[in-house]
Amino acid sequence: MSEEALPQSDQIEGAPHPRETLALYGQSAAEATFLEAFASDRLHHAWLITGPQGIGKATLAWKLARFLLATPPQVDGGLFGAPPPPESLDVAADHPVNTRVLALSDPGLYLLRRAYDVDKKRFKAQIGVEDIRAMASFFGLTNAEGGRRVVILDAADDMNVNAANALLKILEEPPADAILLLISHQPSGLLPTIRSRCRVLRCQPLGEAEMSAALQATGAESTPGVAALASGSVGDALRLIHGDGLALYASLLDLAEEFPRMDRSKALKLADAVAARGAEAKFDLFERLVELFLARLSKAGLGVAVPPVSEAEPALFARLAPDGQAARAWANLSATALPRLRHGRAVNLDGASLILDMALAMNETAAKAAA
Repeated sequence: MSEEALPQSDQIEGAPHPRETLALYGQSAAEATFLEAFASDRLHHAWLITGPQGIGKATLAWKLARFLLATPPQVDGGLFGAPPPPESLDVAADHPVNTRVLALSDPGLYLLRRAYDVDKKRFKAQIGVEDIRAMASFFGLTNAEGGRRVVILDAADDMNVNAANALLKILEEPPADAILLLISHQPSGLLPTIRSRCRVLRCQPLGEAEMSAALQATGAESTPGVAALASGSVGDALRLIHGDGLALYASLLDLAEEFPRMDRSKALKLADAVAARGAEAKFDLFERLVELFLARLSKAGLGVAVPPVSEAEPALFARLAPDGQAARAWANLSATALPRLRHGRAVNLDGASLILDMALAMNETAAKAAA
């Protein structure tokens, strides 16, 4: 089975893969920053593409990759001098690079992501050191067409410690004519030395019009509840639409309504449903919903306007996060409990137990906020 025929960890279920998406919405500033660096011959060897999850970082990375592969380095000006600098990152629709990138067959391109384990029928939990070593061997191959070598790492957040250290060695001594595009949803979790060796390219959440256009391009339509919860993230909106996310979020709110006297049997029922065998996408979505819930709670406690997803949500937030102190408690929980949950998944702990542990931690935080 070819790689593109397997499930892909960098693709949202029900949506086209970012390499298939030629139109990019809402990131003109990031595009202009990269184009200016290219035109002024200040093209850094490593770019850290950051911003909230689902706002187009991967789509931007693939757009940059197509541009770099279709625009080889200029050795000299030639008989007629250097060509004028490009005014856009767009590549002509009939350019052969588009076809090769779509098929993952371009000799100058390497994609690094969490692999799919065919035997276990699930994605590997992390990007390991062996994956970075395989990428390093790519730089040792001869490119028959010359030109650049472009690596897309989606996402750098998925690397374990050994993989991160191996990547750092490559960044410290970058191969010639190599460009690394590192996608990161949470760059603060990366090694400071990795961040310091990359130029940051920040992406922003999409506005209402841009969100609508991006969703229409995928054939999806939003609702007020989806728009409120997605907060400018097309990826989150698509996950909510295709994964029945509003119903799952409603279950989370229903559980939270009883904090700090949580109904343990209700929590167990929710945990069993989310962590059911073969429901990895549902677990991923629930993990993201917990992250959004905690972020929205923290903002509400600080007095930031949070568009409600349901009629009951404002009163719930006012009770659970009545002030700044409670807001900080919820933010601290997000900073500690979510990494613990992700680590537990990485080492294959029981999913239902992980969710129950998260529910208990939220219940305990609610008790402290009430006190």
